[in-house]
This record gives sequence, C-alpha cells and structure tokens, in this order.
Amino acid sequence: MAASTPDTAPAAPRAKRDRTHHLYLAVVVAVALGIAVGLVWPDAAVELKPLGTGFVNLIKMMISPIIFCTIVLGIGSVRKAAKVGAVGGIALGYFLVMSLVALAIGLVVGNVLHPGAGLHLTHALRQTGHAQVSSEALPPVDFVLSIVPTTFVSAFTTGQVLQTLLVALLAGFALQAMGPAGQPVLRGVEHLQRLVFRILSMVMWAAPVGAFGAIAAVVGSAGPDALKSLAALMLGFYVTCLLFVFVVLGALLRIVAGLNVLSLFRYLAREFLLILSTSSSESALPRLIAKMEHLGVSKPVVGITVPTGYSFNLDGTMIYMTMASLYIAEALGTPMSVGEQIPLLLFLLLASKGAAGVSGAGLATLAGGLQSHKPALVDGVGLIVGIDRFMSEARALTNFAGNAVATVLVGTWTKEIDGARVRRVLAGELPFDETTLQDEGRPTVGGAAGPREEGLVKA
Repeated sequence: MAASTPDTAPAAPRAKRDRTHHLYLAVVVAVALGIAVGLVWPDAAVELKPLGTGFVNLIKMMISPIIFCTIVLGIGSVRKAAKVGAVGGIALGYFLVMSLVALAIGLVVGNVLHPGAGLHLTHALRQTGHAQVSSEALPPVDFVLSIVPTTFVSAFTTGQVLQTLLVALLAGFALQAMGPAGQPVLRGVEHLQRLVFRILSMVMWAAPVGAFGAIAAVVGSAGPDALKSLAALMLGFYVTCLLFVFVVLGALLRIVAGLNVLSLFRYLAREFLLILSTSSSESALPRLIAKMEHLGVSKPVVGITVPTGYSFNLDGTMIYMTMASLYIAEALGTPMSVGEQIPLLLFLLLASKGAAGVSGAGLATLAGGLQSHKPALVDGVGLIVGIDRFMSEARALTNFAGNAVATVLVGTWTKEIDGARVRRVLAGELPFDETTLQDEGRPTVGGAAGPREEGLVKA
C-alpha cells in the first residue's frame, strides 16, 4: 500500500502538467515571433503593445483577491497573533538590508565600469528625460498614508497591493479573535481562493498572445540602434544582476536554508519565462504565492512576505537606479564623487517606496528622485529611455528572484517551513498542479492539518 501511493498519487498532476507544458512552449515561440516582428516591421510591432498590456492587466486583476484569501486563511488559522508580527518584522528588516546591499553592489560596479563616459546629450534627449518625471510617485509620508484605503471595498478596486494587504491583515486578525465562530467564514474564503486560482489558471492560456504583443512592441520601439549605443550599460547591468542573484542570494539561501539556488529557480522556471516575456514581475506574483505555499512555506509567511516584498524588496530596481545615476552623471560630464553618490542613492532608496506600483516604476522613480535631489541630472534620463524596457527585464527578474529567496529565508528564520516537503518538491517528487494552482488534498481550515494548521514545521 505504501509502495503504491507514490506511484499513483502523482499520476493525475503529471498529465495536467504535460498539457500546460505546451502552453509555455507556445510562450517561447511567441517571444521569438515577437522579436522577429519587432525587427522586421517595427511600426506595426509598436501597435501590438495593447496585447501585452491586456494580458498583464488580466493578471493584475487577480492579485488583490489572491492576496486577500491567502493572508486571511493564513492568519485565521494561526493561534498567536505575535507570530504574524514577528514574520512582518523579520521580513521588513531583511528587505532594508538587502536593498542597501544591492545599492552598494551597483555603486561598486558603476564606479568600475564608467559606462557613461564620452556620450553627448542632445536637446531632444534632454526634453525626453524631463518627460519621465512621474507625478504618481509620492513623498514618504504620503506613501504611508496611501496604504489606508478610502473604503474597505476600494482596497480591491484601486489595484494597490499594500491596501489589500492592510485589509487582509485586519480581516485575518478579526477572524483569529473570533475563534470557532470564524470557521464558517474561513471555509468560505477557502472556497473563494479555489475559484480565484482556477480563474487564474484559465487566464494563463492567454500568455502566448500577451508575450507576443509585449516583446514585439519593445523591440519595435527601441530597435537595434539603441541597443548598440548603450550596450555597455546594459551588459554591465545584466552582469551585476546575475552576480547579485547567484552569488549574494545564492550564498544566503545555501547558508540559511541549506538549499541550492539553481534548484529553486528551476522550480520557478515558468514564472521567470512569464516575467521575461511581459517585462512585469507582477505577472508572476499570484503564481509565486501559490508555488511558495506548495513548496512548504506556511500561508502567513507567504501572504505577508511576497506582497510586502513587491513594494519594499526591489533589489533589481536598486541596482538599476545606482548604475543609471552614475551613468547619467558621467554622460553629462559631471561625475559624482563618492561623497555625492551615497546621499543620492540613500534618497533614491526612500523614493523608490513612494513609486511602488507605478507603471514603469524604475524609470519614473529614477527621474523623480533625481528631480528632487539633483535636478541637473534629470536631463540625462533621456539617454536611457530607449533601452529602459530591455533593462526592465533584468529589473523584474531580479526583483522576483529576490522575493522568492526572501520567502524561503523568512520561513526558515521563523521556523514556518516544512523542510522535508521543500526537498521533495525541488526534487520533483511533488509536482505543482498547474490546473488548480493548489494542493487540493491538503487540509487548510477546520481539518486535521496537524502542524500545517499551526503554520509550522521546522526545516
């Protein structure tokens, strides 16, 4: 009996996984076609941008309900509220430290490469730079106040992740305090979560169309000339992101959790492909939540760390702003000393939190931060507009990788991770169900979940 269970249990998920495998092969083909169309018919390719935008908007539509259900179920099933507070405190502390590390790495590489030396700025590029200053980015105080939604329901309609996070935390703690009386509500939320994930799995079948439109528009609008002229900055940025992900994050994951970063990224390969094809890390946020839970990290850790990380743990954006600032300063013939660089970058670290959720946040944050702290450099933002979308690929991939690793690390530090399950999932013994995006057989509310209901099995 025991011997037959491993042979028969994975059979159904394996069949479903084979079907979705074709979906992601279609995404790869769509990306290749999009690049070809962008190079051959650039004008027509730019008009395909709504295809990519529409797909990303479909994914964003699912983010708020998924975050709400995940956090409410997670907190509602944990008996001690202090445990949730500990998770949030550890996560925020880690995010701050890693943001500073990312800034420092970008600072070192930027000062070594000097990629902006010898460039010239035209009047047209100067105007383009000023046009990038976003009016949506908020000062730190206003950003904190914006986390509070106007109404309970508006948190789900405005698309603000942190507003949804706040409402979900309040609802989760309220249900926790209600005890047994809150169980019917929790079961209702659990059924709602299954519905939402099923809708998400249906939406994912539009991924090839969205990938084709997004890539074609990017290639068509930038063209090969922009890539040639700014190849040094792009190459330096990509190499820096790779070093950060595989050296810094890889070492942390190995030391703290005893896991190989390549195994984790192999498990998240489809999410990386989705981000690469849409230039948006938000497109993979719902799937990251589902996959981290499937991996063995408890619902409270996943529900708090992932959404908060998408606003506060932007490692790729930190590296980008550092290198881009140094690049612009050198291109304008006004290189900054280290004494000037550090205050500017610390200011950009704070400014990036005010631009969380802004479309094109990397470029908008850079332009807005420079406008506030060092206005003379805003002229040079126009120099990188042409390749910003290509650099946004690396930003989004690095941000996603940072949040995936952070979820495992926070789960390990708080002992809210099932180490045995993690090893089985990464070894391929427990495949992820691509159809439901959930483990239908695992009890979550009101069942004999044992350690999982409490949140926690020590790794």
